[in-house]
Amino acid sequence: MKLRSVISKIEERIQIHQAEDFDNVGLLCGSWDRDVSGILVCHDALENVVEEAIHKNCNLIVCFHPIIFSGLKSLTGKNYVERAVIKAIENKIAIYAVHTAFDNDFFGVNQGICNQLGLKNLKILQPKKDNLKQLTVFVPKDYSEKVKEALFTAGAGNIGFYDECSFTINGNGTFRPIEGSNPFSGQQNVRENADEDMISVIFEDYKQGQIVAAMKSAHPYEEVAHQIYSLDNTNHHSGLGMYGDFEEAMDEKDFLKMVKDKFGLEVIRHSDFNNKKIKRVGVLGGSGASGIRSAISKKCDAYLTGDVKYHDFFLAESKMLICDIGHFESEQFVTQQLFEILSQKFSTFAISKSIEKTNPVNYFI
Repeated sequence: MKLRSVISKIEERIQIHQAEDFDNVGLLCGSWDRDVSGILVCHDALENVVEEAIHKNCNLIVCFHPIIFSGLKSLTGKNYVERAVIKAIENKIAIYAVHTAFDNDFFGVNQGICNQLGLKNLKILQPKKDNLKQLTVFVPKDYSEKVKEALFTAGAGNIGFYDECSFTINGNGTFRPIEGSNPFSGQQNVRENADEDMISVIFEDYKQGQIVAAMKSAHPYEEVAHQIYSLDNTNHHSGLGMYGDFEEAMDEKDFLKMVKDKFGLEVIRHSDFNNKKIKRVGVLGGSGASGIRSAISKKCDAYLTGDVKYHDFFLAESKMLICDIGHFESEQFVTQQLFEILSQKFSTFAISKSIEKTNPVNYFI
């Protein structure tokens, strides 16, 4: 299978458009038309991981963090980033990163953390403000289903965990063909009355080109009457962080001990105890201090993330227990999640999970 087809299948499950604007996700290096012999899944595509890919005959590395992020102006091997990229290119190994596309995915990084904790009733902590649009098109009644099918196939009508969503109103439309027209029905200079359906669907703005093209291809009219509106809706099924509830509340110290056991931690940095039971917990994998206020607003009793700075802990203000469990530690389940996703998608070539250490942080106990 060509790399282009492999990536297309990956993006059916992990929608790359969900990534944050600052991020560098997608194909970082590699030829779109090269055959894929095997996939190695990892957290960071470091030089030792590229060596592992060579040894395992995997010419595609799917990683969480992008090895190429910003400021790369040359490739001379002067640092660990350049050495890894050079080795990948020299050995014809493609590198593909998902990063914040998987952070923002409802079934991504943060659901992995919540599942590990055993939280229920999961919701997005910071819903993503998607650029949603609404398309309204007028169609002869006999062609209504054909046009709807074309719109759905092109990706319109997806709302949360539902697809093929639309609304149709029947009515009477008029038009008068004039000189130069080639009408589907009626004759020039005579007003035509038509039994038409008004179809409305919602879509993400990045799909607009393909959706409009599909609509026009399926529509019988020479001039397709349609409108596109920008919406101000929030997508509650995509965004950073997640929160959920335990079936039974627990003491703060019991909660921290459970987190240490579940995540295999040596240490947890946390704010002052509040002498409150822990029932609702917010999480945000990686550097998540930006989600502290959102977690407080969702009435979370505790918040798990990484890279919390000294002054961030003051934001708790006796309302919530802030826990810094480490950047890598909060994302440690990502490799297994990606491995399971790719294993379900591909059965014709090997999917391997990297065994190489990529976490640069160590602890002296």
